[in-house]
Amino acid sequence: MPRVTTDQIRQMKARGERIPMLTAYDYASARILDTAGVPMLLVGDSLGMVMLGHDSTLPVTLDDIIHHTKSVVRGSEHALVIADMPFGTFQISPEETMRQAVRIMKEAGPQAVKLEGGVRSAASVRLLTEAGIPVMGHVGMTPQSVNVFGGFKVQGKTEQAARALLADVAALEEAGAFAVVLELVPAELAKLATERATIPTIGIGAGPDCDGEVQVLHDILGLFPDFTPRHTKRYAELGKLMSEAVTTYMSEVRERAFPTKEQSAHLDAAVIKALRRERKETA
Repeated sequence: MPRVTTDQIRQMKARGERIPMLTAYDYASARILDTAGVPMLLVGDSLGMVMLGHDSTLPVTLDDIIHHTKSVVRGSEHALVIADMPFGTFQISPEETMRQAVRIMKEAGPQAVKLEGGVRSAASVRLLTEAGIPVMGHVGMTPQSVNVFGGFKVQGKTEQAARALLADVAALEEAGAFAVVLELVPAELAKLATERATIPTIGIGAGPDCDGEVQVLHDILGLFPDFTPRHTKRYAELGKLMSEAVTTYMSEVRERAFPTKEQSAHLDAAVIKALRRERKETA
């Protein structure tokens, strides 16, 4: 089955079909999500927290993104894979953004990149899309600007801020972005942005009326014990299941209940007999 394309994502909005999207950071997870039929996989810079243990996305490097994106691309056959552009790779100039994006596309092999910012990033988005690199935008609460916002806070709550967000979405659409993430914005504002935009909106903490939804895989599966965002929902408690499984494993090892003959390879009885006889003869 061929990979999902950006045009197919746009068509999903046109049909009124909701678009599920999840993060993925490794081969094994990518295989599971791809087999399940998730149409878009994001190699998010959230890997800095859930995979690398940082307290924000800021320390994530281009090499980190490339490394993890390679694994996700290898683990998927159907999903559209999108690689986040980490902090420092697109803020300098459109030309520098192009250089960094080209490296991601050539070395890691995703089908698109994602970068934060609306009006301020429009020139870079335009340059990339004109060069044939599909771009997903990201506005609202942009994690790489967490220090400016003073934390992970809802954005667009005043009339001025709401107008600025709508202008950001319009600028990204005009620049050629195929979709835009709306993070931590009031549901009513996200609905308005979705109605006005011809490109799909992908919400996270933005209410039920976006064209699609993205969540961090570790959050919905209960794999990240340090923090549970209000905007997520636990669909499983795999962290608890893993802990229970590991506890049982340790107990069976200590009690010599594992491994058993079923998990072992065996010699032919004649070989064992010959080896024992040889030992007796040399004793």
